[in-house]
Amino acid sequence: MNGFLRLWGPVCAYAALIFYMSSQSHPEDQVPFVAHFSDKVLHAVEYAVLGALCYRAFHASHREGWRRQAMLSAIVLTSLYGISDEVHQAFVPFRDSNWLDWVADTIGGAIGAGVIRRVLSVKAMDSVPETSP
Repeated sequence: MNGFLRLWGPVCAYAALIFYMSSQSHPEDQVPFVAHFSDKVLHAVEYAVLGALCYRAFHASHREGWRRQAMLSAIVLTSLYGISDEVHQAFVPFRDSNWLDWVADTIGGAIGAGVIRRVLSVKAMDSVPETSP
């Protein structure tokens, strides 16, 4: 159970943060800097973090199938959460649901998963001991 919480706890906590922020009618009141950026950029950055966390959890799994499909699984899970977030926002006063936001969520999730995949592969290569000829 400890391993599960270590891997999936950050994913769940961050998803809860996204849900909380999506529940706010005026999120710019709580996070004022968001008014300075494009809505699509904010969605992509927000979901890049979720994509990276999902990839980390799948990649570190003890199940070989999950590790092998970590990239695809992270993108799909992030995209599905993006869909649920857009549906949720449709019911929040002064917020709306937009399929382009979901596209930005999915692209951001793919970027985040790709970046963390690259970072972890470089770290793995750095930890391989050199052999002498």
